[in-house]
Amino acid sequence: MRDEGAAQTYTSTAKILHWAIAVAVCAQISRCLWMIGIPKAPPGIRVYWFNVHKSIGITLGLIILVRLLWRLTHRAPPLPSTVPAWQRVAAKLSHVLLYVCMIVMPLSGYLGSSFTKYPIVYFGTRLPHWGWESPALKELCSQVHFVTVIVFMTLIAIHVAAALKHLLVNRDGVFQRMWRRNFPAPGPTNS
Repeated sequence: MRDEGAAQTYTSTAKILHWAIAVAVCAQISRCLWMIGIPKAPPGIRVYWFNVHKSIGITLGLIILVRLLWRLTHRAPPLPSTVPAWQRVAAKLSHVLLYVCMIVMPLSGYLGSSFTKYPIVYFGTRLPHWGWESPALKELCSQVHFVTVIVFMTLIAIHVAAALKHLLVNRDGVFQRMWRRNFPAPGPTNS
């Protein structure tokens, strides 16, 4: 008989996509924070790193779409019955906001690059330029991109803190739903 309070696990595909995107997005944000400090002159070094950022961002955007499609066609395992209702609502809301950020970030970056006279170079290959030069639209997209990154970093911090709380304090199996290894059995310790 199955314990109704026990956490069920995500599929291997969901876990791989989750962790691959998590590592790649954190690396992308770290690189971006470093990259914005590169002087504009001479332009070659800055242009190179911005093109790398755009190439990785486009790739991540496509992988995130795959993750979103997977998520929409595969239900998440239910949370253990011991998780309070307010935490269920908070988890749902934070996951929706994480997905919104993961869609808005690459989209706003791509659109912003489309409203400049400069081509979008994807790992050395120029992509077709469909946009037009519009400093106002470029600035709007840049601001949306920047604000989304700030919101996203905040959500990531909350997500990690909640996951660690479930692992180290609650010990309720919620963390293990997205992890490949088994940790000690959830539940209070007997000291």
